[in-house]
Amino acid sequence: MWLLMDLLLVGVFAVVGRLSHYGTLTPGGWWTTAWPFLVGTLVAWTALRVTRRPPAAIASGVVVWLGTLVGGMLLRQASGQGTATAFVVVATLVLGALLVLPRVRARVRRR
Repeated sequence: MWLLMDLLLVGVFAVVGRLSHYGTLTPGGWWTTAWPFLVGTLVAWTALRVTRRPPAAIASGVVVWLGTLVGGMLLRQASGQGTATAFVVVATLVLGALLVLPRVRARVRRR
């Protein structure tokens, strides 16, 4: 469940980013924005599986967040896409909120 939620939220991040900058959304445009971060998310999830971290843990959310962010930015840079400082700051904050806060909420609800 958490993997699908993380991928969905990264996809939402790409949708909102495309809409805010271009005002329209095309599958190709969405994919151009989304794929580096989706790959970063999957790499982070591989690390979670290898280390056997519980996906719902807040620390796991931090691993997914940082893996998505760093992996996404490295792949964007390697593929000739932008990594302007303002974009990195916004992506850091938004992805952090999207990938960590649901786990915080789930933990609070369990208590």
